[in-house]
Amino acid sequence: MSAPIVTFENVRKRYRLRHERPRSFREVFAGLLRGRAAPPARDNLWALDGVSFAIQRGESVGLIGPNGAGKSTALKLISRVIVPTSGRIAVRGRVASLLELGTGFHPDLSGRDNVFLNGALIGMGSAEMRRKYDAILAFSELADFIDVPVKHYSSGMFARLAFAVSIHLDPEILLVDEVLAVGDQAFQRKCLDRIARLQSEGVTIVIVSHSLDTLRTVCSRAIWFDHGHVRADGPADRVIRQYVNQGVDEEARHLIEAAAAEAREARRWGSRRVELTGVRLTNAAGEPQGVYATGDALVVRLDYRANEPVTDAVFGLAMFRQDGLHLIGPNTGFAGLHLPPLAGTGTVTYTLPALPFLDGLFHVSAAVHAPGDGEMYDYHDRAYAFRVVNPDDGLHERYGVMSAGGVWAHTPSAAAGPGLVQSNAAER
Repeated sequence: MSAPIVTFENVRKRYRLRHERPRSFREVFAGLLRGRAAPPARDNLWALDGVSFAIQRGESVGLIGPNGAGKSTALKLISRVIVPTSGRIAVRGRVASLLELGTGFHPDLSGRDNVFLNGALIGMGSAEMRRKYDAILAFSELADFIDVPVKHYSSGMFARLAFAVSIHLDPEILLVDEVLAVGDQAFQRKCLDRIARLQSEGVTIVIVSHSLDTLRTVCSRAIWFDHGHVRADGPADRVIRQYVNQGVDEEARHLIEAAAAEAREARRWGSRRVELTGVRLTNAAGEPQGVYATGDALVVRLDYRANEPVTDAVFGLAMFRQDGLHLIGPNTGFAGLHLPPLAGTGTVTYTLPALPFLDGLFHVSAAVHAPGDGEMYDYHDRAYAFRVVNPDDGLHERYGVMSAGGVWAHTPSAAAGPGLVQSNAAER
């Protein structure tokens, strides 16, 4: 086997944290009275502490872990933006990096000038960059803004230009640190399609992302960082499952709540003749819940207030996978539940006795409207979310979107002889 394209051997990276110095004579004098004449010593923060791993040429590796775990530090070390405090790092290939937005861009230069600047930084000549320029411009979709100084770009425009430049520099290693998260959904899909093409061409991909679903799709391998150490390294599906199941669901809940709060403000419309005053995701006991396992009961409770009498109301839901795939769209009309005239307040519930979805993040829309395509009273578009996780040994299905609940059976032929045991097991 050829040498790994990236090697970390017992790598340590230390940052020095300086405490705030006294800002006035009074503070200095108070320190002297307390017997502390000099500012306190700096603290050592070990972002990486004895990290070792190797990445083979053509691998796609996701780096996961909570904020501050050392993931981005590892990417910066690979890209040579920083150097290790100790240990050995070997990188054998041309690196293209999408790290912090604007890295490698001069804010006062135009997008066009920054394209050529980035090429020059990795040793490409101007003639070669001119040959690549039209393709970079077309991919970025920034023709109307390419001569504008990039300091006036939005974060999404930065991401478009940075990604377009990086993928056209013929990288052997592509490093991506959360940059794709700022683009719109259509551009994210375009970037993922291009990453898949780079993978087929043998480019090594290393991605840091909090989107575990994206990492499952893109990466064959994951490395879990925790407080500067490698906690697990192996097949992406297994390591991500371990990561989620080891108490990281608190972070998932925080992300769910933050996304839901933002969406509730931005994605709501309707006449409000009937108003959804609360949408609650709970377990069978009515307790609020944000993280479920496949097969758990999920209850959606829709609290409403009829601001005037309404004789024809339909309550409905839509559930989507994180990438926008519409999974189910139940409503009271389809179910044959004809509601009496509404007045005042009440609650409508929808229960999934056994949640069929496999691991992933899912968004929920809720609505109340007139039958058919009539008046929309209140619509909350993808304003709620929940995550599905599963323990390694708790499920007989792992791949795809949902558990179908099918049944396997085996009937041996007469020629097979005695002693074979028939299997008849339902998938869970």
